[in-house]
Amino acid sequence: MKFGISYSTPFFGADPQVIAGFARDAEECGFESLYLPEHVALYPGAKIGPMALPPALPYADPLECLSFVAAVTSRILLGTGVLLLPYHHPVVLAKRLATVDVLSGGRMRLLTAGVGALPGEARAAGVDFATRGRRADEAIDVLRLLWAGGEEGVSFAGEFFRFEGVCSFPKPLGVRELPIHIGGSSAAAARRAGRRGDGYFPGGALTADERRRQFELARTTASEAGRDPAELEYTRWGSLDMSTEDVEDLARQGVTRVVVTPGTAEPAGRRDGMAAFAERFGLS
Repeated sequence: MKFGISYSTPFFGADPQVIAGFARDAEECGFESLYLPEHVALYPGAKIGPMALPPALPYADPLECLSFVAAVTSRILLGTGVLLLPYHHPVVLAKRLATVDVLSGGRMRLLTAGVGALPGEARAAGVDFATRGRRADEAIDVLRLLWAGGEEGVSFAGEFFRFEGVCSFPKPLGVRELPIHIGGSSAAAARRAGRRGDGYFPGGALTADERRRQFELARTTASEAGRDPAELEYTRWGSLDMSTEDVEDLARQGVTRVVVTPGTAEPAGRRDGMAAFAERFGLS
Protein backbone atom coordinates (compact mmCIF):
# COMPACT_ATOMS: atom_id res chain seq x y z
CA MET A 1 0.00 0.00 0.00
CA LYS A 2 1.17 3.51 -0.86
CA PHE A 3 0.17 6.53 1.20
CA GLY A 4 -0.37 10.05 -0.07
CA ILE A 5 -1.64 13.17 1.67
CA SER A 6 -3.81 16.04 0.46
CA TYR A 7 -3.29 19.75 1.10
CA SER A 8 -6.48 21.76 0.72
CA THR A 9 -5.89 25.45 0.06
CA PRO A 10 -9.63 26.20 0.53
CA PHE A 11 -9.42 25.11 4.17
CA PHE A 12 -5.73 25.48 5.09
CA GLY A 13 -5.01 28.59 3.03
CA ALA A 14 -2.50 29.53 0.34
CA ASP A 15 0.20 30.98 2.57
CA PRO A 16 3.51 29.90 0.97
CA GLN A 17 5.23 29.23 4.29
CA VAL A 18 2.39 27.01 5.46
CA ILE A 19 2.35 25.06 2.18
CA ALA A 20 6.13 24.64 2.24
CA GLY A 21 6.10 23.48 5.85
CA PHE A 22 3.29 21.02 5.16
CA ALA A 23 5.10 19.58 2.14
CA ARG A 24 8.40 19.21 4.02
CA ASP A 25 6.63 17.55 6.95
CA ALA A 26 4.86 15.13 4.60
CA GLU A 27 8.12 14.23 2.90
CA GLU A 28 9.99 13.79 6.17
CA CYS A 29 7.20 11.56 7.51
CA GLY A 30 7.59 9.30 4.47
CA PHE A 31 4.39 9.98 2.54
CA GLU A 32 4.71 8.90 -1.08
CA SER A 33 2.79 11.81 -2.58
CA LEU A 34 1.11 15.17 -2.04
CA TYR A 35 -2.18 16.05 -3.75
CA LEU A 36 -3.98 19.35 -4.34
CA PRO A 37 -7.59 19.93 -5.49
CA GLU A 38 -8.92 22.33 -8.10
CA HIS A 39 -11.82 24.61 -8.85
CA VAL A 40 -11.20 27.22 -11.52
CA ALA A 41 -14.20 29.39 -10.63
CA LEU A 42 -16.89 29.43 -7.94
CA TYR A 43 -20.07 31.49 -7.63
CA PRO A 44 -22.83 32.15 -5.09
CA GLY A 45 -25.04 29.11 -4.66
CA ALA A 46 -22.53 26.58 -6.02
CA LYS A 47 -23.16 23.10 -4.61
CA ILE A 48 -21.80 19.60 -5.13
CA GLY A 49 -24.63 17.39 -3.96
CA PRO A 50 -25.70 18.75 -0.56
CA MET A 51 -22.35 20.46 0.05
CA ALA A 52 -22.31 24.21 -0.53
CA LEU A 53 -19.08 25.79 -1.75
CA PRO A 54 -18.70 29.35 -0.43
CA PRO A 55 -17.54 31.49 -3.36
CA ALA A 56 -14.61 32.99 -1.41
CA LEU A 57 -12.89 29.63 -0.84
CA PRO A 58 -9.26 30.17 -1.93
CA TYR A 59 -8.78 27.36 -4.44
CA ALA A 60 -5.21 28.09 -5.55
CA ASP A 61 -4.06 26.74 -8.90
CA PRO A 62 -2.87 23.18 -8.17
CA LEU A 63 -0.10 23.02 -10.76
CA GLU A 64 1.39 26.33 -9.65
CA CYS A 65 1.28 25.08 -6.07
CA LEU A 66 2.87 21.75 -7.00
CA SER A 67 5.68 23.54 -8.83
CA PHE A 68 6.26 25.53 -5.64
CA VAL A 69 6.16 22.31 -3.58
CA ALA A 70 8.69 20.72 -5.92
CA ALA A 71 11.13 23.54 -5.20
CA VAL A 72 11.05 22.95 -1.43
CA THR A 73 11.11 19.12 -1.48
CA SER A 74 13.21 16.46 -3.16
CA ARG A 75 11.36 13.11 -3.15
CA ILE A 76 7.61 13.40 -2.67
CA LEU A 77 5.50 12.74 -5.77
CA LEU A 78 3.09 15.39 -7.01
CA GLY A 79 -0.60 14.77 -7.62
CA THR A 80 -3.92 16.46 -8.30
CA GLY A 81 -7.16 15.35 -6.72
CA VAL A 82 -8.68 16.31 -9.08
CA LEU A 83 -7.63 18.54 -11.97
CA LEU A 84 -10.77 19.57 -13.89
CA LEU A 85 -9.55 18.49 -17.29
CA PRO A 86 -12.35 19.86 -19.53
CA TYR A 87 -11.54 23.40 -18.39
CA HIS A 88 -7.92 23.25 -19.61
CA HIS A 89 -6.81 23.34 -23.23
CA PRO A 90 -4.73 20.16 -23.62
CA VAL A 91 -2.09 21.75 -25.86
CA VAL A 92 -1.31 24.28 -23.13
CA LEU A 93 -1.73 21.72 -20.36
CA ALA A 94 0.68 19.23 -21.95
CA LYS A 95 3.48 21.78 -21.74
CA ARG A 96 2.58 22.86 -18.20
CA LEU A 97 2.57 19.29 -16.88
CA ALA A 98 5.78 18.32 -18.66
CA THR A 99 7.47 21.46 -17.35
CA VAL A 100 6.50 20.69 -13.75
CA ASP A 101 7.73 17.13 -14.27
CA VAL A 102 11.11 18.30 -15.57
CA LEU A 103 11.57 20.95 -12.89
CA SER A 104 10.64 18.47 -10.15
CA GLY A 105 13.05 15.81 -11.36
CA GLY A 106 10.31 13.50 -12.65
CA ARG A 107 7.78 13.77 -9.82
CA MET A 108 4.62 14.98 -11.63
CA ARG A 109 3.39 11.38 -11.78
CA LEU A 110 -0.02 11.35 -10.05
CA LEU A 111 -2.17 13.63 -12.18
CA THR A 112 -5.78 12.73 -11.44
CA ALA A 113 -8.28 14.17 -13.89
CA GLY A 114 -11.98 14.78 -13.31
CA VAL A 115 -14.73 16.42 -15.33
CA GLY A 116 -16.30 18.77 -12.77
CA ALA A 117 -19.77 18.92 -11.23
CA LEU A 118 -20.64 22.64 -11.30
CA PRO A 119 -22.51 23.88 -14.40
CA GLY A 120 -21.66 27.49 -13.60
CA GLU A 121 -17.96 26.67 -13.49
CA ALA A 122 -18.21 25.10 -16.94
CA ARG A 123 -19.96 28.21 -18.30
CA ALA A 124 -17.29 30.45 -16.80
CA ALA A 125 -14.62 28.39 -18.56
CA GLY A 126 -16.50 28.55 -21.86
CA VAL A 127 -17.31 24.82 -21.84
CA ASP A 128 -20.65 23.15 -22.57
CA PHE A 129 -21.37 21.23 -19.35
CA ALA A 130 -23.12 18.46 -21.29
CA THR A 131 -20.03 17.71 -23.40
CA ARG A 132 -17.39 17.83 -20.65
CA GLY A 133 -16.95 14.05 -20.56
CA ARG A 134 -16.27 13.76 -24.29
CA ARG A 135 -14.00 16.80 -24.07
CA ALA A 136 -12.02 15.14 -21.25
CA ASP A 137 -11.62 11.92 -23.25
CA GLU A 138 -10.32 13.86 -26.22
CA ALA A 139 -8.00 15.93 -24.03
CA ILE A 140 -6.40 12.77 -22.62
CA ASP A 141 -5.69 11.57 -26.15
CA VAL A 142 -4.20 14.96 -27.07
CA LEU A 143 -1.94 15.04 -24.01
CA ARG A 144 -0.50 11.63 -24.74
CA LEU A 145 -0.08 12.38 -28.43
CA LEU A 146 1.85 15.58 -27.72
CA TRP A 147 4.09 14.01 -25.07
CA ALA A 148 4.98 11.13 -27.38
CA GLY A 149 5.44 13.23 -30.53
CA GLY A 150 8.83 14.14 -31.93
CA GLU A 151 10.33 16.95 -34.01
CA GLU A 152 8.26 15.93 -37.03
CA GLY A 153 5.14 17.12 -35.21
CA VAL A 154 1.79 15.47 -34.57
CA SER A 155 -1.71 16.18 -35.81
CA PHE A 156 -5.15 15.71 -34.30
CA ALA A 157 -8.67 16.16 -35.65
CA GLY A 158 -11.39 15.69 -33.06
CA GLU A 159 -14.71 17.11 -32.00
CA PHE A 160 -13.14 19.76 -29.76
CA PHE A 161 -9.46 20.05 -30.68
CA ARG A 162 -7.74 20.26 -34.07
CA PHE A 163 -4.13 20.96 -35.00
CA GLU A 164 -1.51 19.92 -37.57
CA GLY A 165 2.21 19.31 -37.29
CA VAL A 166 2.51 20.50 -33.68
CA CYS A 167 5.57 19.88 -31.48
CA SER A 168 5.51 20.11 -27.69
CA PHE A 169 8.76 20.30 -25.75
CA PRO A 170 10.13 19.76 -23.11
CA LYS A 171 9.09 16.16 -22.72
CA PRO A 172 8.29 14.44 -19.43
CA LEU A 173 11.49 13.32 -17.75
CA GLY A 174 12.59 9.84 -18.79
CA VAL A 175 9.15 8.55 -19.83
CA ARG A 176 7.14 8.59 -23.04
CA GLU A 177 4.08 10.04 -21.30
CA LEU A 178 2.90 10.99 -17.83
CA PRO A 179 0.44 8.70 -16.03
CA ILE A 180 -3.14 9.94 -15.98
CA HIS A 181 -5.45 8.71 -13.23
CA ILE A 182 -9.19 9.23 -13.47
CA GLY A 183 -11.21 10.71 -10.64
CA GLY A 184 -14.97 10.70 -10.15
CA SER A 185 -17.70 8.67 -8.52
CA SER A 186 -19.86 7.94 -11.59
CA ALA A 187 -20.06 4.92 -13.84
CA ALA A 188 -18.78 7.15 -16.65
CA ALA A 189 -15.66 7.88 -14.63
CA ALA A 190 -15.11 4.18 -13.97
CA ARG A 191 -15.42 3.41 -17.69
CA ARG A 192 -13.06 6.29 -18.52
CA ALA A 193 -10.52 4.85 -16.07
CA GLY A 194 -10.76 1.46 -17.74
CA ARG A 195 -10.47 2.79 -21.31
CA ARG A 196 -7.90 5.53 -20.81
CA GLY A 197 -6.63 5.70 -17.25
CA ASP A 198 -3.50 4.50 -15.55
CA GLY A 199 -5.45 4.50 -12.29
CA TYR A 200 -8.88 5.08 -10.78
CA PHE A 201 -9.45 7.47 -7.86
CA PRO A 202 -13.18 7.58 -7.01
CA GLY A 203 -14.63 10.07 -4.57
CA GLY A 204 -18.19 10.72 -3.51
CA ALA A 205 -20.41 9.26 -0.82
CA LEU A 206 -20.89 5.79 -2.26
CA THR A 207 -21.83 2.58 -0.48
CA ALA A 208 -19.32 -0.25 -0.26
CA ASP A 209 -21.32 -2.20 -2.85
CA GLU A 210 -21.39 0.76 -5.25
CA ARG A 211 -17.62 1.15 -4.93
CA ARG A 212 -17.10 -2.55 -5.57
CA ARG A 213 -19.28 -2.43 -8.69
CA GLN A 214 -17.51 0.65 -10.04
CA PHE A 215 -14.04 -0.79 -9.61
CA GLU A 216 -15.23 -3.98 -11.29
CA LEU A 217 -16.63 -1.83 -14.11
CA ALA A 218 -13.27 -0.08 -14.52
CA ARG A 219 -11.43 -3.41 -14.70
CA THR A 220 -13.99 -4.97 -17.07
CA THR A 221 -13.85 -1.93 -19.34
CA ALA A 222 -10.06 -2.14 -19.38
CA SER A 223 -10.24 -5.78 -20.49
CA GLU A 224 -12.76 -4.96 -23.20
CA ALA A 225 -10.44 -2.21 -24.46
CA GLY A 226 -7.54 -4.67 -24.72
CA ARG A 227 -5.77 -3.28 -21.67
CA ASP A 228 -4.46 -5.23 -18.67
CA PRO A 229 -6.80 -4.54 -15.73
CA ALA A 230 -4.06 -5.59 -13.32
CA GLU A 231 -2.11 -2.49 -14.37
CA LEU A 232 -4.89 -0.17 -13.18
CA GLU A 233 -3.94 1.48 -9.88
CA TYR A 234 -6.75 1.99 -7.39
CA THR A 235 -6.58 5.01 -5.06
CA ARG A 236 -9.04 5.88 -2.32
CA TRP A 237 -9.49 8.66 0.22
CA GLY A 238 -8.70 8.06 3.88
CA SER A 239 -8.05 9.97 7.09
CA LEU A 240 -5.10 10.44 9.42
CA ASP A 241 -6.90 8.58 12.18
CA MET A 242 -7.62 5.44 10.13
CA SER A 243 -6.49 2.14 11.65
CA THR A 244 -4.41 -0.69 10.28
CA GLU A 245 -7.65 -2.69 10.05
CA ASP A 246 -9.17 0.04 7.88
CA VAL A 247 -6.21 -0.14 5.50
CA GLU A 248 -6.24 -3.94 5.43
CA ASP A 249 -9.91 -3.82 4.45
CA LEU A 250 -9.12 -1.40 1.60
CA ALA A 251 -6.28 -3.66 0.44
CA ARG A 252 -8.72 -6.58 0.24
CA GLN A 253 -10.84 -4.41 -2.06
CA GLY A 254 -7.87 -4.00 -4.43
CA VAL A 255 -6.83 -0.53 -3.27
CA THR A 256 -3.16 0.24 -3.97
CA ARG A 257 -2.93 3.80 -2.60
CA VAL A 258 -4.65 5.72 0.19
CA VAL A 259 -4.67 9.53 0.21
CA VAL A 260 -5.38 10.92 3.66
CA THR A 261 -6.76 14.32 4.55
CA PRO A 262 -5.73 16.10 7.77
CA GLY A 263 -8.59 16.96 10.07
CA THR A 264 -7.15 20.17 11.46
CA ALA A 265 -5.81 23.38 9.96
CA GLU A 266 -3.52 24.04 12.93
CA PRO A 267 0.12 23.38 11.85
CA ALA A 268 1.37 21.71 15.04
CA GLY A 269 -1.69 19.48 15.23
CA ARG A 270 -1.29 18.48 11.60
CA ARG A 271 2.36 17.62 12.11
CA ASP A 272 1.54 15.48 15.14
CA GLY A 273 -1.18 13.66 13.22
CA MET A 274 1.08 13.06 10.23
CA ALA A 275 3.89 11.77 12.46
CA ALA A 276 1.54 9.42 14.33
CA PHE A 277 0.15 8.08 11.04
CA ALA A 278 3.67 7.57 9.68
CA GLU A 279 4.70 5.65 12.79
CA ARG A 280 1.54 3.51 12.72
CA PHE A 281 2.17 2.43 9.14
CA GLY A 282 5.98 2.45 9.16
CA LEU A 283 6.36 5.13 6.51
CA SER A 284 9.63 6.72 7.62
